[in-house]
Amino acid sequence: MSEGDKKPKQPLRIAITTGDADGIGTEVTAKALAKLKPLPGVQFYLWRSPVCPTKHLSLIDRAFKRLTVNTWPEALKAAPDSHKQLVDISSNLPPPVWVETSAQASHFGHIDAMVTAPLSKTAIASAGFKDMGHTGILKRVSRSKELFMGFIGDKFNVVLATGHVPIEEIHSHLTPARLERALRATDQLRQVLDKKSASKPIALLGLNPHAGEEGLIGSTEEKVHRAVMEAMREKGLKIEGPLVPDAAFFKENWSRYSVYLANYHDQGLIPFKMIHGQESGIHVTLGLPFVRTSVDHGTAKDIFGKNKADASSMTLAIEWAVRLCKSSAVLTF
Repeated sequence: MSEGDKKPKQPLRIAITTGDADGIGTEVTAKALAKLKPLPGVQFYLWRSPVCPTKHLSLIDRAFKRLTVNTWPEALKAAPDSHKQLVDISSNLPPPVWVETSAQASHFGHIDAMVTAPLSKTAIASAGFKDMGHTGILKRVSRSKELFMGFIGDKFNVVLATGHVPIEEIHSHLTPARLERALRATDQLRQVLDKKSASKPIALLGLNPHAGEEGLIGSTEEKVHRAVMEAMREKGLKIEGPLVPDAAFFKENWSRYSVYLANYHDQGLIPFKMIHGQESGIHVTLGLPFVRTSVDHGTAKDIFGKNKADASSMTLAIEWAVRLCKSSAVLTF
């Protein structure tokens, strides 16, 4: 094929699901897209409800020309002639189905990445799904053995060794095998950070108060954490710990580590959300064969329609999806 016969490079295709119709998903998405404006080499597909507030659509229309369809097959058949056009899917399907369909499209290579706005657990259950959150849907569709929740912030980064697990079950879930897989996932996230951050060690938090106090307050650190740390260090992984959980997130420690690995949901997310709020953090799913990023906040239904939602996290989630696609990073292990 001659130089002149080469096919034009296909744009990155990114689907955005806007979550609960009565949540802030369409507001933050509209604000984010209006701020980012059309990105050369990127084609957006937007899932939203037919009852989406018109003011949100008007905000998108300031930057994009919408090509509106009603189904995913129609969306795939749409042929935008410019990155300034956005494929707008006005769908009557429940929002969890948007996520499932986008995950299937990502899994089979029909799109390059997906970005998700907040979706409530009740909406998922109401749709007849048995999955626990976005992560459950993604795990089922991709048939991934294990997924981990990662969070990227401008102050520090966090990965959760266990996800939506009741407190009383954490100990049984935190096996040496799972902790090792969590450390590998954390290392994958470390590698996509900027060069300076990526050069720093991973911080592994202890499970118990005072990180077990050498076995006086629980044995997990001695029986699980230290054994896994030694094995991973032998494989070349830079890691420190187990750190005392109530001191690990002091401000002076933020610059010491690339990523914190927390043992359970609230251990990692309380400090992350206290510091980053809805403004400077995003969620990325580790262990998928495709890119998925998300906001790091909930549906905030109490401010729906009040134009009070901060779109910073959604803006960052879209930017990171593009960045990860362009870097060909696969956050799997």
